[in-house]
Amino acid sequence: MISRRRVAQTLLFSGPEGVGKATLARRFAALLLGDAQKIEQDDLSLESNAALITDREKWTAEKRNEDPLLFGSHPDFVTFAPDGPLRQITIPQMRLLRDRAPLKPSKGNWRVFLIDQIDRANEQAANSLLKTLEEPPSHLVLIMTARNPFDLLPTIRSRAIPFRLSPLSDAEMREFIGFRGLNDPERRRTLAEGSPGLAVSIDLEAYDRRRTAMLALLSVASGTQPFGAWLKHSDSIAARRTEKLDSYLEVLYVLLADVVRLANGVPTIRNDDIRGELAALARRVSFDWLRSAVQKVDELMDLVRRNIQKSIALDALVIELRSR
Repeated sequence: MISRRRVAQTLLFSGPEGVGKATLARRFAALLLGDAQKIEQDDLSLESNAALITDREKWTAEKRNEDPLLFGSHPDFVTFAPDGPLRQITIPQMRLLRDRAPLKPSKGNWRVFLIDQIDRANEQAANSLLKTLEEPPSHLVLIMTARNPFDLLPTIRSRAIPFRLSPLSDAEMREFIGFRGLNDPERRRTLAEGSPGLAVSIDLEAYDRRRTAMLALLSVASGTQPFGAWLKHSDSIAARRTEKLDSYLEVLYVLLADVVRLANGVPTIRNDDIRGELAALARRVSFDWLRSAVQKVDELMDLVRRNIQKSIALDALVIELRSR
Protein backbone atom coordinates (compact mmCIF):
# COMPACT_ATOMS: atom_id res chain seq x y z
CA MET A 1 0.00 0.00 0.00
CA ILE A 2 2.72 2.43 0.98
CA SER A 3 4.99 1.68 -1.98
CA ARG A 4 2.06 2.11 -4.39
CA ARG A 5 0.81 5.19 -2.54
CA ARG A 6 -2.61 3.62 -2.23
CA VAL A 7 -3.05 3.66 1.55
CA ALA A 8 -6.48 2.58 2.75
CA GLN A 9 -7.85 4.98 5.34
CA THR A 10 -9.52 2.39 7.58
CA LEU A 11 -7.86 -0.93 8.45
CA LEU A 12 -9.04 -3.72 10.74
CA PHE A 13 -6.42 -6.10 12.15
CA SER A 14 -8.00 -9.18 13.76
CA GLY A 15 -6.54 -12.27 15.37
CA PRO A 16 -5.85 -13.98 18.71
CA GLU A 17 -4.63 -12.10 21.76
CA GLY A 18 -0.89 -11.40 21.61
CA VAL A 19 -0.44 -12.29 17.94
CA GLY A 20 0.92 -8.81 17.12
CA LYS A 21 -2.02 -6.71 15.90
CA ALA A 22 -1.07 -3.48 17.70
CA THR A 23 2.63 -4.10 16.98
CA LEU A 24 1.87 -4.30 13.27
CA ALA A 25 -0.20 -1.11 13.53
CA ARG A 26 2.68 0.78 15.14
CA ARG A 27 5.19 -0.45 12.58
CA PHE A 28 2.87 0.41 9.71
CA ALA A 29 2.48 3.89 11.22
CA ALA A 30 6.27 4.20 11.53
CA LEU A 31 6.64 3.52 7.80
CA LEU A 32 4.14 6.28 7.07
CA LEU A 33 5.29 8.81 9.66
CA GLY A 34 8.88 8.00 10.57
CA ASP A 35 10.34 8.26 14.08
CA ALA A 36 9.58 4.66 15.04
CA GLN A 37 11.20 5.13 18.45
CA LYS A 38 8.56 7.62 19.54
CA ILE A 39 5.72 5.49 18.21
CA GLU A 40 6.99 2.42 20.09
CA GLN A 41 6.74 4.38 23.34
CA ASP A 42 2.96 3.88 23.08
CA ASP A 43 3.22 0.07 23.32
CA LEU A 44 0.59 -0.76 25.97
CA SER A 45 2.67 -3.67 27.29
CA LEU A 46 5.43 -1.33 28.46
CA GLU A 47 5.56 -1.23 32.24
CA SER A 48 4.93 2.53 32.49
CA ASN A 49 1.89 2.40 30.18
CA ALA A 50 0.44 -0.68 31.90
CA ALA A 51 0.89 1.03 35.28
CA LEU A 52 -0.94 4.14 34.04
CA ILE A 53 -3.89 2.08 32.78
CA THR A 54 -4.06 0.17 36.07
CA ASP A 55 -3.88 3.39 38.11
CA ARG A 56 -6.82 4.86 36.18
CA GLU A 57 -9.03 2.03 37.44
CA LYS A 58 -9.03 3.82 40.81
CA TRP A 59 -10.32 7.06 39.27
CA THR A 60 -13.98 7.95 39.41
CA ALA A 61 -15.95 7.54 36.18
CA GLU A 62 -16.43 11.32 36.07
CA LYS A 63 -12.69 11.94 36.24
CA ARG A 64 -11.98 9.41 33.47
CA ASN A 65 -14.68 10.97 31.29
CA GLU A 66 -13.17 14.42 31.76
CA ASP A 67 -9.72 13.10 30.81
CA PRO A 68 -10.19 10.32 28.21
CA LEU A 69 -7.31 7.88 27.91
CA LEU A 70 -4.98 8.20 24.94
CA PHE A 71 -1.28 7.79 24.21
CA GLY A 72 0.46 10.19 21.82
CA SER A 73 4.25 10.21 22.08
CA HIS A 74 4.48 10.99 18.34
CA PRO A 75 2.57 14.15 17.33
CA ASP A 76 0.84 12.38 14.44
CA PHE A 77 0.20 8.97 16.02
CA VAL A 78 -2.49 8.50 18.69
CA THR A 79 -3.47 5.27 20.48
CA PHE A 80 -6.88 4.88 22.14
CA ALA A 81 -6.80 1.98 24.61
CA PRO A 82 -9.44 0.27 26.80
CA ASP A 83 -9.92 2.23 30.03
CA GLY A 84 -11.36 1.85 33.53
CA PRO A 85 -12.01 -1.22 35.69
CA LEU A 86 -14.04 -2.85 32.90
CA ARG A 87 -11.37 -2.00 30.27
CA GLN A 88 -13.71 -0.51 27.70
CA ILE A 89 -13.34 1.83 24.75
CA THR A 90 -15.53 4.69 25.95
CA ILE A 91 -17.84 7.27 24.41
CA PRO A 92 -15.62 10.21 25.58
CA GLN A 93 -12.65 8.57 23.85
CA MET A 94 -14.53 8.24 20.57
CA ARG A 95 -15.77 11.82 20.83
CA LEU A 96 -12.20 12.95 21.40
CA LEU A 97 -11.12 10.95 18.35
CA ARG A 98 -13.84 12.65 16.29
CA ASP A 99 -12.72 16.09 17.50
CA ARG A 100 -9.04 15.42 16.75
CA ALA A 101 -9.56 13.73 13.39
CA PRO A 102 -9.81 17.00 11.36
CA LEU A 103 -6.52 18.36 12.75
CA LYS A 104 -3.82 18.47 10.07
CA PRO A 105 -0.56 16.50 10.44
CA SER A 106 2.27 18.25 12.26
CA LYS A 107 4.57 17.18 9.43
CA GLY A 108 4.15 14.96 6.42
CA ASN A 109 0.90 13.85 4.83
CA TRP A 110 -0.67 11.56 7.40
CA ARG A 111 -2.02 11.20 10.90
CA VAL A 112 -2.58 7.65 12.21
CA PHE A 113 -5.06 6.76 14.94
CA LEU A 114 -5.01 3.30 16.52
CA ILE A 115 -8.06 2.03 18.41
CA ASP A 116 -6.67 -0.99 20.22
CA GLN A 117 -9.36 -3.59 20.98
CA ILE A 118 -12.28 -1.86 19.30
CA ASP A 119 -14.28 -4.97 20.27
CA ARG A 120 -14.17 -3.57 23.82
CA ALA A 121 -16.38 -0.65 22.74
CA ASN A 122 -20.04 -0.73 23.72
CA GLU A 123 -22.69 0.03 21.13
CA GLN A 124 -22.90 3.74 21.99
CA ALA A 125 -19.13 4.22 21.67
CA ALA A 126 -19.10 2.25 18.41
CA ASN A 127 -21.91 4.38 17.01
CA SER A 128 -20.00 7.51 18.01
CA LEU A 129 -17.11 6.28 15.84
CA LEU A 130 -19.27 5.76 12.75
CA LYS A 131 -19.38 9.45 11.79
CA THR A 132 -15.59 9.50 11.45
CA LEU A 133 -15.59 6.22 9.52
CA GLU A 134 -18.21 7.51 7.09
CA GLU A 135 -16.34 10.72 6.24
CA PRO A 136 -12.68 10.37 7.26
CA PRO A 137 -10.46 13.40 6.60
CA SER A 138 -8.12 12.78 3.66
CA HIS A 139 -5.04 12.82 5.91
CA LEU A 140 -6.32 10.28 8.48
CA VAL A 141 -5.49 6.57 8.61
CA LEU A 142 -7.57 4.76 11.23
CA ILE A 143 -6.40 1.32 12.39
CA MET A 144 -8.57 -0.87 14.62
CA THR A 145 -7.68 -4.15 16.31
CA ALA A 146 -10.06 -6.88 17.47
CA ARG A 147 -9.87 -10.54 18.37
CA ASN A 148 -13.02 -11.42 16.47
CA PRO A 149 -14.20 -8.99 13.76
CA PHE A 150 -17.71 -10.43 13.97
CA ASP A 151 -18.08 -9.00 17.46
CA LEU A 152 -18.17 -5.57 15.78
CA LEU A 153 -21.14 -3.76 14.29
CA PRO A 154 -21.55 -4.71 10.61
CA THR A 155 -21.45 -0.99 9.77
CA ILE A 156 -17.92 -0.80 11.22
CA ARG A 157 -16.69 -3.98 9.52
CA SER A 158 -18.02 -2.86 6.14
CA ARG A 159 -16.00 0.37 6.24
CA ALA A 160 -12.62 -1.26 6.96
CA ILE A 161 -10.10 -3.24 4.94
CA PRO A 162 -9.72 -6.50 6.91
CA PHE A 163 -6.43 -8.22 7.74
CA ARG A 164 -6.51 -11.52 9.65
CA LEU A 165 -3.32 -12.25 11.61
CA SER A 166 -2.71 -15.98 12.02
CA PRO A 167 -0.85 -17.61 14.92
CA LEU A 168 2.86 -18.28 14.46
CA SER A 169 4.09 -21.81 13.76
CA ASP A 170 5.70 -23.95 16.46
CA ALA A 171 9.12 -23.39 14.89
CA GLU A 172 8.63 -19.61 14.88
CA MET A 173 7.43 -19.67 18.49
CA ARG A 174 10.44 -21.71 19.61
CA GLU A 175 12.75 -19.25 17.87
CA PHE A 176 10.95 -16.26 19.43
CA ILE A 177 10.90 -17.72 22.95
CA GLY A 178 14.54 -18.71 22.67
CA PHE A 179 15.52 -15.24 21.48
CA ARG A 180 13.67 -13.69 24.42
CA GLY A 181 15.17 -16.20 26.87
CA LEU A 182 11.82 -16.87 28.56
CA ASN A 183 11.60 -19.31 31.45
CA ASP A 184 9.60 -22.54 31.14
CA PRO A 185 9.78 -22.25 27.34
CA GLU A 186 7.86 -25.37 26.31
CA ARG A 187 4.91 -24.62 28.59
CA ARG A 188 4.76 -21.03 27.39
CA ARG A 189 4.84 -22.20 23.78
CA THR A 190 2.01 -24.67 24.35
CA LEU A 191 -0.23 -22.25 26.25
CA ALA A 192 0.44 -19.32 23.89
CA GLU A 193 -0.51 -21.44 20.84
CA GLY A 194 1.17 -19.18 18.31
CA SER A 195 0.77 -15.81 20.09
CA PRO A 196 4.19 -14.36 20.98
CA GLY A 197 2.74 -11.56 23.09
CA LEU A 198 0.89 -14.11 25.21
CA ALA A 199 4.04 -16.20 25.62
CA VAL A 200 5.79 -13.16 27.08
CA SER A 201 2.98 -11.82 29.24
CA ILE A 202 1.37 -14.93 30.74
CA ASP A 203 1.80 -15.22 34.51
CA LEU A 204 2.11 -18.99 34.92
CA GLU A 205 1.50 -18.94 38.67
CA ALA A 206 -1.73 -16.91 38.33
CA TYR A 207 -2.80 -19.01 35.33
CA ASP A 208 -2.35 -22.27 37.27
CA ARG A 209 -4.33 -20.95 40.22
CA ARG A 210 -7.22 -19.86 38.00
CA ARG A 211 -7.03 -23.10 36.03
CA THR A 212 -7.37 -25.17 39.21
CA ALA A 213 -10.56 -23.24 40.04
CA MET A 214 -12.01 -23.49 36.54
CA LEU A 215 -11.20 -27.20 36.28
CA ALA A 216 -13.09 -27.72 39.53
CA LEU A 217 -15.97 -25.68 38.09
CA LEU A 218 -16.16 -27.96 35.04
CA SER A 219 -15.88 -31.11 37.15
CA VAL A 220 -18.73 -30.03 39.43
CA ALA A 221 -20.82 -28.63 36.56
CA SER A 222 -20.53 -31.94 34.69
CA GLY A 223 -21.59 -33.91 37.78
CA THR A 224 -18.17 -35.55 38.23
CA GLN A 225 -17.81 -34.03 41.72
CA PRO A 226 -20.36 -32.88 44.31
CA PHE A 227 -21.30 -29.21 44.49
CA GLY A 228 -19.38 -28.81 47.75
CA ALA A 229 -16.12 -29.32 45.85
CA TRP A 230 -16.74 -25.98 44.13
CA LEU A 231 -17.53 -23.90 47.21
CA LYS A 232 -13.95 -23.49 48.45
CA HIS A 233 -12.92 -22.19 45.04
CA SER A 234 -15.90 -19.83 44.92
CA ASP A 235 -14.92 -18.39 48.30
CA SER A 236 -11.31 -17.97 47.22
CA ILE A 237 -12.32 -16.19 44.01
CA ALA A 238 -14.63 -13.85 45.93
CA ALA A 239 -11.77 -12.96 48.28
CA ARG A 240 -9.53 -11.87 45.40
CA ARG A 241 -11.27 -8.57 44.81
CA THR A 242 -8.75 -7.12 42.37
CA GLU A 243 -9.05 -10.03 39.94
CA LYS A 244 -11.60 -9.60 37.17
CA LEU A 245 -14.18 -12.14 36.09
CA ASP A 246 -12.88 -12.19 32.52
CA SER A 247 -9.45 -13.40 33.74
CA TYR A 248 -11.22 -16.60 34.89
CA LEU A 249 -13.46 -16.84 31.84
CA GLU A 250 -10.45 -16.68 29.50
CA VAL A 251 -8.98 -19.72 31.26
CA LEU A 252 -12.36 -21.45 31.15
CA TYR A 253 -12.52 -20.93 27.36
CA VAL A 254 -9.09 -22.58 26.99
CA LEU A 255 -10.14 -25.59 29.09
CA LEU A 256 -13.39 -26.00 27.15
CA ALA A 257 -11.48 -25.81 23.86
CA ASP A 258 -9.16 -28.58 25.06
CA VAL A 259 -12.13 -30.74 26.11
CA VAL A 260 -13.75 -30.24 22.69
CA ARG A 261 -10.52 -31.28 20.98
CA LEU A 262 -10.13 -34.40 23.09
CA ALA A 263 -13.79 -35.33 22.59
CA ASN A 264 -13.22 -35.19 18.84
CA GLY A 265 -9.91 -37.02 18.67
CA VAL A 266 -7.63 -34.00 18.25
CA PRO A 267 -4.38 -34.86 20.06
CA THR A 268 -2.92 -31.36 20.45
CA ILE A 269 -4.17 -29.41 23.47
CA ARG A 270 -2.87 -26.37 25.34
CA ASN A 271 -3.07 -27.85 28.85
CA ASP A 272 -1.17 -31.03 28.13
CA ASP A 273 0.03 -31.39 31.75
CA ILE A 274 -3.57 -32.10 32.88
CA ARG A 275 -4.54 -34.21 29.87
CA GLY A 276 -5.87 -37.00 32.09
CA GLU A 277 -8.38 -34.81 33.92
CA LEU A 278 -9.52 -33.16 30.69
CA ALA A 279 -9.85 -36.51 28.91
CA ALA A 280 -12.08 -37.76 31.75
CA LEU A 281 -14.30 -34.71 31.28
CA ALA A 282 -14.39 -35.25 27.51
CA ARG A 283 -15.65 -38.81 28.02
CA ARG A 284 -18.37 -37.70 30.43
CA VAL A 285 -19.99 -34.72 28.69
CA SER A 286 -21.99 -34.58 25.48
CA PHE A 287 -21.54 -32.19 22.58
CA ASP A 288 -24.80 -30.46 23.54
CA TRP A 289 -23.45 -29.91 27.06
CA LEU A 290 -20.25 -28.41 25.67
CA ARG A 291 -22.16 -26.18 23.31
CA SER A 292 -24.35 -24.98 26.17
CA ALA A 293 -21.26 -24.37 28.35
CA VAL A 294 -19.63 -22.20 25.68
CA GLN A 295 -22.87 -20.29 25.15
CA LYS A 296 -23.18 -19.61 28.89
CA VAL A 297 -19.56 -18.41 29.09
CA ASP A 298 -20.22 -16.14 26.09
CA GLU A 299 -23.17 -14.64 27.95
CA LEU A 300 -21.06 -14.07 31.05
CA MET A 301 -18.35 -12.40 28.97
CA ASP A 302 -20.96 -9.97 27.66
CA LEU A 303 -22.11 -9.29 31.24
CA VAL A 304 -18.54 -8.50 32.35
CA ARG A 305 -19.10 -4.97 31.07
CA ARG A 306 -21.90 -4.57 33.62
CA ASN A 307 -19.51 -5.25 36.50
CA ILE A 308 -21.33 -8.32 37.86
CA GLN A 309 -19.92 -10.11 40.91
CA LYS A 310 -17.62 -12.85 39.69
CA SER A 311 -18.22 -15.49 42.38
CA ILE A 312 -22.01 -15.20 42.08
CA ALA A 313 -21.81 -15.38 38.28
CA LEU A 314 -19.64 -18.49 38.40
CA ASP A 315 -21.86 -20.13 41.04
CA ALA A 316 -24.86 -19.60 38.75
CA LEU A 317 -22.91 -21.06 35.82
CA VAL A 318 -22.14 -24.23 37.79
CA ILE A 319 -25.78 -24.66 38.83
CA GLU A 320 -27.12 -24.09 35.30
CA LEU A 321 -24.73 -26.58 33.70
CA ARG A 322 -25.12 -29.14 36.48
CA SER A 323 -28.87 -29.23 35.86
CA ARG A 324 -28.49 -30.15 32.18
